[in-house]
Amino acid sequence: MAAEAPALAQEKSGEMDKLFTWATPETPGCACSVSQNGKVVANRAYGLADLERNVPMTSQTVFDIGSTRKQFIAAAVLLLVEEKRVSLSDDIRKYLPELPDYGHKITLDHLLTHTSGLRDWTGMLPLANGNPDALTLIMRQRGLNFVPGEEWSYSNSGYVLLTEMVARTSGMPFADFARKRLFEPLGMKATTYVVDMKAVVKNRALGYEKEKDRWKLDMYLGNDRGGGALLSTAGDLLIWNDALTNARLGAFVSEKLQEPAKLNNGRKLSYARGLFLETYRGTREVAHSGGAAGYHSWLGRFPEQNLSIAVLCNSDAVDATTLAHRVAEQFLSSPGAPEPGAGPPPALTAEALLDANGKAGLFVNERTGELLRLVVDRGRFRIAGGPGLVPVTKDRFRRFGAFVQFMSQDEFELHFLSPDQLELKSMEGQTTRYRRVQPYTLVPADLQALAGRYSSEELGSFFDLSAGKDGLVGHLNDSGGKGLKLKPLERDTYQLAGVTLRFRRDKAGEVVGLDYSNPVVRNIRFTRLSAPTTRR
Repeated sequence: MAAEAPALAQEKSGEMDKLFTWATPETPGCACSVSQNGKVVANRAYGLADLERNVPMTSQTVFDIGSTRKQFIAAAVLLLVEEKRVSLSDDIRKYLPELPDYGHKITLDHLLTHTSGLRDWTGMLPLANGNPDALTLIMRQRGLNFVPGEEWSYSNSGYVLLTEMVARTSGMPFADFARKRLFEPLGMKATTYVVDMKAVVKNRALGYEKEKDRWKLDMYLGNDRGGGALLSTAGDLLIWNDALTNARLGAFVSEKLQEPAKLNNGRKLSYARGLFLETYRGTREVAHSGGAAGYHSWLGRFPEQNLSIAVLCNSDAVDATTLAHRVAEQFLSSPGAPEPGAGPPPALTAEALLDANGKAGLFVNERTGELLRLVVDRGRFRIAGGPGLVPVTKDRFRRFGAFVQFMSQDEFELHFLSPDQLELKSMEGQTTRYRRVQPYTLVPADLQALAGRYSSEELGSFFDLSAGKDGLVGHLNDSGGKGLKLKPLERDTYQLAGVTLRFRRDKAGEVVGLDYSNPVVRNIRFTRLSAPTTRR
């Protein structure tokens, strides 16, 4: 049997190679490392690290791992917690007193578990004027997306604040803390936390994006991400996984990193602290992915089979998570069937499909004004940008599958009270009513009433809005071009893709401002200036 093991590993590695045949000696590619039972069984590299200089990818190639770094930030925080220098229940303002008081306590654990309600800076930076860094932008905010602990919403902002908290508490830059307390003790010799992305880093792969028939560089070189980025190799990341498996940072850190988060109502989530807790083909998975411009990464473990995989790529030619799961299928013993709720819901037929088409449309939350669009896609009833829906009765539908990224993993049901009204009943029994957005007849006078300049102190930016042919045309911060074309949903609600503008009026009915929302940012307030401006 001992003689057969290397041959079996070699056979599996050969099958793994077939998954990366798209990466040629002329294209970007990936590095992939696999360990099982603590032993590296595959360490491969495919494609080029540098197209311009024809540098091949190797197992020593270094990548920007994007948000895969969050587990390292979480581990740094937990080391300080174990030493009783901080507590998970501490208010973040204890360490960053310049952060606004939102009227609700935001704990370190809220930040670690993405339940803080802080607006994600990545959804605000494109709007901001003057190119502020992430920390500065976060500190300007005067509102939250939700009350801390009430919902789950991925927020890079929380981890920006955590790196700053670690630096202030430890008395050293986060990069130094990570090196002394994480990388050096574990022997991760190729891993660095880099603040200046323009610094020379040996063996670094360059990031790329495909534009038609040619490749272009695609990298974050500025320092606006709030504290820097983590650069590493696939092999070093396996060392990290092995350290978590064997509690080399201590039992407390390893256990807390993998402890499921809970909302205030007690709902348990499939997210811990810097790690997603999921199941793949019947096997428990602890993992996180990352994206940083052209770089894409996935690092995960299957603890029950002692399997660890790292996939790092320098383009988005093929999704790193998809590749990692295909690699896992080569090494998992007896991988099971896909989980219930994975993939698309069953297709509807005949009368059920006709009925779903009649129920599709745009609905608005009567309490918050948030939008919910129901669509029929290839015979399947679903929420646009969200999960599928399967019929329970003619007027009741349940969510197909539950993942934390949509409605905080709520296993809700929809109940249609009429063609134009529905109730969403949460898994805890809370009911929210939605009404259908009715067709809106555009009146030119309405557009003129909304025209003008709107300014946001939180973003340091402004919108110039003018009447267009079939909606409003917006120009941000004196930008040129044709502008953004916002179409009306209702009298004072306009939308473009995932962006929604809701206008505010005073008691006399005069427009005094607007609230801006996108998928990761809610209700940033813009104030209408006293006199509309005319673009020249």
